[in-house]
Amino acid sequence: MERGDRIGRAAAYGAAAALVPYLVIKVSWVVGSLLGLLPVGRGFSLGGWLVLNTVTIGMAAAGITLGLALVRPWGMRIPGWLVGFVAWVGAGFLVSILPFVLVSALVNAGTASPGGAGDSGGSGGSGGTVASGGSGGDAAMPGWEAVLLQCSFVATGIALAIALPAYLRRRWPHALRRPEQPATRTSSGPPWPTVTAAATGLAWAYWAAGGSLGIAHRDERPASWHVLVGVSACWALAASAAVLALVRSRSARLPYPLLLALAWLGSGSLFAWSGWRLPATVYVAVAHPSDVGYPENVAVAVALHVAAVLTGAGMMWTLVGGGGGRLSVPDGPPRAHSVYARKDGRST
Repeated sequence: MERGDRIGRAAAYGAAAALVPYLVIKVSWVVGSLLGLLPVGRGFSLGGWLVLNTVTIGMAAAGITLGLALVRPWGMRIPGWLVGFVAWVGAGFLVSILPFVLVSALVNAGTASPGGAGDSGGSGGSGGTVASGGSGGDAAMPGWEAVLLQCSFVATGIALAIALPAYLRRRWPHALRRPEQPATRTSSGPPWPTVTAAATGLAWAYWAAGGSLGIAHRDERPASWHVLVGVSACWALAASAAVLALVRSRSARLPYPLLLALAWLGSGSLFAWSGWRLPATVYVAVAHPSDVGYPENVAVAVALHVAAVLTGAGMMWTLVGGGGGRLSVPDGPPRAHSVYARKDGRST
């Protein structure tokens, strides 16, 4: 077994283990709220709080399963599209959370934790008042829980970044190699997802820089809101540039695996984060709860989230199918040359 594969296998186990504290904390919040032992997060009814945390429990369980699937033999037999979709969505969440956590810690931007950012992205539109929403991130939340939540997300993100490429090399060795360029150009202009990603990213960058057009409450934009919106803008713009470079007929200057990574992560960030925040934004627009507010105009936020979800999905379709199949890989189990195949023919 190669050294890189050994590291990838260890990282996959680490990714699964890192999410266990998050899962345990979430289960304790649900049970504690049902028994009246723990408070409901600010801005939520009991029912909404239970639904939100039950969903995140499912997400944590899916993340643990994904980590194990990247290292266990049965993970090589799971349909490729399912592994890819879960990894794509999970990576989309993590690449937005990790910079948010690190930058927020550097600028001391309040008490927001990745649990707050991840659980209640809709609590502040495009990030918004992340500290006051889904994590229960108020004074009732012990500091050690916030530390565990942060460590879970940071460790999972780093571990998956190491484990996933190792899994790809085992199952689809050619997926990270640049395909042959077509003899003629198939399109004279950029694919539509690159245009909408650039437009969405520029809008978020404008807000992150302090722009007020489309902002309903100019004085309700904490530093954490600027950070998360800025991170989302960076990934949208990076994905737009990477996908455009991948579908062009002429060779790009950047390494092909780097372009694939930027396109994968950026499109996942657009799809996952806006897909998470869109329902909560619509809820606020319809229900007008008195204890939840948005810095941005709700209609504008909804429009941007819809555009981001469609753009992220369109980018992935461009890469795997409609745009030349840059990520096309055979489905089904790996062939006999897999590192899991022993000389006697049995799987390890």
